[in-house]
Amino acid sequence: MANRRLLTGFALGALVVAGGMAARTRLVAAPQSMASEKMPVFEVDPSWPQLPNNWVVGNVSKVVVDSHDNVWFIQRPRNPQLKVPDGKTAAPPVIEFDANGKFVQAWGGPATGYDWPDTEHNIFVDAKDNVYISGSSPNNSKTTESDDMVLKFTNKGKFVKQLGGRSASGGNTDTKNVNKPGDLFVNSRTNELYAADGYGNRRVVVFDADTFAFKRGWLAFGKPLADVPGSGGRGSSGGPAVVPGAPAAEGGTPTGRPALDTEGDGPPNYGLVHCVMVSNDNMVYVCDRPNRRVQVFTPEGKYVTQFFINRAGPSASSVSGAAFSPDKDQQFIYFADYGNSRIVVMDRKKMQVLYQFGKRGAAPGDFQGVHHIAVDSKGNIYAAEVAPGARIQKFVFKGWSSTPPPNALSEADLQPKSGN
Repeated sequence: MANRRLLTGFALGALVVAGGMAARTRLVAAPQSMASEKMPVFEVDPSWPQLPNNWVVGNVSKVVVDSHDNVWFIQRPRNPQLKVPDGKTAAPPVIEFDANGKFVQAWGGPATGYDWPDTEHNIFVDAKDNVYISGSSPNNSKTTESDDMVLKFTNKGKFVKQLGGRSASGGNTDTKNVNKPGDLFVNSRTNELYAADGYGNRRVVVFDADTFAFKRGWLAFGKPLADVPGSGGRGSSGGPAVVPGAPAAEGGTPTGRPALDTEGDGPPNYGLVHCVMVSNDNMVYVCDRPNRRVQVFTPEGKYVTQFFINRAGPSASSVSGAAFSPDKDQQFIYFADYGNSRIVVMDRKKMQVLYQFGKRGAAPGDFQGVHHIAVDSKGNIYAAEVAPGARIQKFVFKGWSSTPPPNALSEADLQPKSGN
């Protein structure tokens, strides 16, 4: 099994860039270290959650676990693709469950006093139980308006404050608005709101979580804020229209998609900044989805390193969402591979992929558009699926293993295939 795991690590095409854009080191682990590695094991719970009131959900774009281990997700009841069967009704956008999958509450939607997003995309619950919401319209929307705002609510759905406004973004240097962000994260130690400002802009930007005052921001490799090709505008992927090589919306098809690059540092700018989170050891992890890479920074935006996930493809959209394991050291980091329909299990400190699980399909444990993930205090993983999956799944932490579990993908499964 040690040899199998070593081959699996090779098949992933993971690449680390340490310190700067010039220095590159391949991730190659010795067989003996691989054999002694412990890894977490997960099993899908097909009965979770228990959706009440004959509700159905649309695309489930984001899931988050709060400090009480309750699970929140946001979904798209107004999505044009959602077909509601007779006798069923579309659920509200924001739904909360307890860890056992029991329904707690639901709320959200357009109302007076704030600009509810036309395409629900993000939800985050901070340590004070405040709930932050943002959108990604005109992706999967009936309107051409741009969701250039973040909304803050109490955990009961009472409106608190709005950052930005609809179709208000001034681009990559705008300090008052976001532009269809791919993710939100609040660092409780500094009370700062991080936005992976990625569908319209190409940056990470940080605000005070209470006042929404701008603090700082940066581009790929820690470069200062500036307008770059593809950033800004109302287009679904930034700019006034789809730019050659730009990433597609969920379920869409990009125009002029470039060939996968499998060597070097990758493009100088972000393609779509789709996740951001801060670790306990104060490192900021940023997912660049179409470029299949994760960049790591200090909280001030100083570039530290980067690595790639499934760089050889077949999909050009591998790193969509991420979550840390719940231990103090956050030894493991998990990635939602949206394009390849799988979850990646990595040793965070070693930046070493241990195994991957899930295939493209509707069966429990497989994925059709795994978009964002979250982890609770017991180590269970929750996965949110957009089109065509339109569901949330729970993967129960089952303990530790020194070899990949039965649901781990084989070397043959991980080999790049054409026609994806």
